Amino acid sequence: MDFVTLAALGVERGKRLSLIAELKRRNVFKAGAAYLALGWVVVQITTTLVPALNLPPSLVPIVTWIGIIGFPFVVMFSWLYELTPEGVKRESEVDRSASITHVTSRRLDYLIVGLLVVAIGLLVFDRFGSRRVDAAAAPREAVMPSATPGATPSTPALTTNDSSIAVLPFVDMSQGRDQEYFSDGLSEELLNLLAQVPQLRVIARTSSFAFKGKEVGVAEIAKTLSVANVLEGSVRKSGDTLRITAQLIRTADSSHLWSETYDRQLTDVFKVQDEIAAAVVAQLKVKLLPAQQMTNTHRTASTEAYNQYLLGNQFHARNTPEGYRLGAAAYQKAIALDPGYAAAYAGLAYAEQFASDYAASADENAAARRRAQAAADRSIALAPDLADGYAARGWLRSTVLWDWTGGQADFEKALALEPGNAATHRRYANLLLAFGRVTESIAETRRAIEFDPLSASAWSNLGSAYSIDPDQYRQAREALDRALAINPESGFTKNNLLTLELLEGHSQAALDVARTAGEVWSQTGVAMAEHALGHARESQLALDELIAKYAHDSAYQVAEVYAWRGEPHKAFEWLERAYQQHDGGLSTIKSDPLLKPLWSDTRFAAILKKLGLPP
Repeated sequence: MDFVTLAALGVERGKRLSLIAELKRRNVFKAGAAYLALGWVVVQITTTLVPALNLPPSLVPIVTWIGIIGFPFVVMFSWLYELTPEGVKRESEVDRSASITHVTSRRLDYLIVGLLVVAIGLLVFDRFGSRRVDAAAAPREAVMPSATPGATPSTPALTTNDSSIAVLPFVDMSQGRDQEYFSDGLSEELLNLLAQVPQLRVIARTSSFAFKGKEVGVAEIAKTLSVANVLEGSVRKSGDTLRITAQLIRTADSSHLWSETYDRQLTDVFKVQDEIAAAVVAQLKVKLLPAQQMTNTHRTASTEAYNQYLLGNQFHARNTPEGYRLGAAAYQKAIALDPGYAAAYAGLAYAEQFASDYAASADENAAARRRAQAAADRSIALAPDLADGYAARGWLRSTVLWDWTGGQADFEKALALEPGNAATHRRYANLLLAFGRVTESIAETRRAIEFDPLSASAWSNLGSAYSIDPDQYRQAREALDRALAINPESGFTKNNLLTLELLEGHSQAALDVARTAGEVWSQTGVAMAEHALGHARESQLALDELIAKYAHDSAYQVAEVYAWRGEPHKAFEWLERAYQQHDGGLSTIKSDPLLKPLWSDTRFAAILKKLGLPP
């Protein structure tokens, strides 16, 4: 390298050093640092005030972007202009001998330090103090989905607090996108783990999964479910290898409280679930008591058995005859792989019982019910501390076995083991209704809705319970309208609505609803509505079709038609057939307003006695 080149490099280096020195002299670096510190403070204040003042969460990113855009202008301004005793002047117009940049530099030092102290203080407050403030604040009333009617005094008022959470279905990121059942199952298992903590209000699967596949923001989910936190994530499964990503989001400002990625083997899936649940509890500042412990009650030593169990859950969640059949088959495979798998036996009990409602004959119906009862008993024998088995047996005892005392004991045991299970609260409410304890049943159903606000079944049950009392018909209609807004195709809800229309004397409206209610419900509703309209022939045709197609497992509905038409002898004949068939409809006999014409008959008291129900 020659002398000329070295000289040129020296000049260039000198220019760079001169530029840096000039940037320092003009306080460009310190002005930029002060601006960044100020921006941090402003963003922290905005983040704190947005939820406190119910401002739109989008305000936080707007303020952040304004700060980012302003930064180059501040740097440019500090280079071109200088603060003097006479005010702001262009730097080129200031005599170096009169420059006070050294004074400005000290002032900027003080400003930067002060802003950093304020920023750190705000950060500490947001981390520790804001939770106490939120806990002391008055709870907000929940807002249900826009498709449903507004909240009324008859509907449960949900509250939001820092210990409420919804677990959204984890996204299947597997290459073939064929592991949805596994990602959904992982989400549900996390939900079940968190639900074991009494201090948490954990939203049930039905409501959490209602947003699956929909472009819905965290703020809307929080508003709909009335939760302060959302857990979401993804699963990538390839053979026996898993990558699970989870993140906990505070819904007030969509900020991330925690996130983690786990690369594990399939055999470690239960351990990962435990770690995620523990991290969530820690982030929500929930202090577990020494006796409290989160344990996955659906564990098995066989990963393939667990795989089949998750498949069974996925099939069963379809709520179709084919889904129940496929679910039962998957649970049976899980049991074959692990004969001691209590959770699979509980799932099998539900699947067999639901499938029995679609049996082709009375014999098939009875056989499916026997298998369901055996599966529930086996689940309890294998795992006396598993709530699933007690919940399944309590439901069977209170619907087809008429062991009311045993059913109540099972439900109470299940709720003691898993107090946040919405489905168990809902089914226990049905048992209370069988006893005629309507007020208690309504309260228990409202409790189920607190954990599962988007459960069409719970809202439908609530409407049915309100329909018993003419003074509560308005509340009944509001609840049923809400159920149909959530699930417009529910034949069960349509049947409850057509019953209400009949009770209120809206015969044509009842007929219109009945025609869309689906099998069994349609024939039953049309037969009653046509009778109310004075169309005897049309009523009889619908009743004949109901008997011809469904007499083997719907004797109770036939009895309802005869009772509504004022034919008590025929009604009691079919109630006796329902008793012989162990028809689940008899569990509602004491509270069914369609049977009201029979209540004063001595034969009605005799049936209650045979069923073991109090008069």
